[in-house]
Amino acid sequence: MAIVTIHQAKTNLSKLIARVEKGEEIVIARGKEPVAKLAPVTGAKRRPVFGVLKGKFNIPDSFFFDPLPEEELKLWEGGDADPLR
Repeated sequence: MAIVTIHQAKTNLSKLIARVEKGEEIVIARGKEPVAKLAPVTGAKRRPVFGVLKGKFNIPDSFFFDPLPEEELKLWEGGDADPLR
């Protein structure tokens, strides 16, 4: 947790907010006495990082392209909701 003076906070507010957006908490002090804290808003949505799971899973093509079993196909086409009846 970084500590900055009020003067530093006023001079570098944009930079401090950028650090807070990355998850850092910053204490603002008057002299050596802490008086306020800059912290990320809880529940703030983070942007998704696309491709972060690339290569972590191996799903074979047959998972998507093999025909459905006959019972499941009937359910998709509006057949009986309970295949055991």
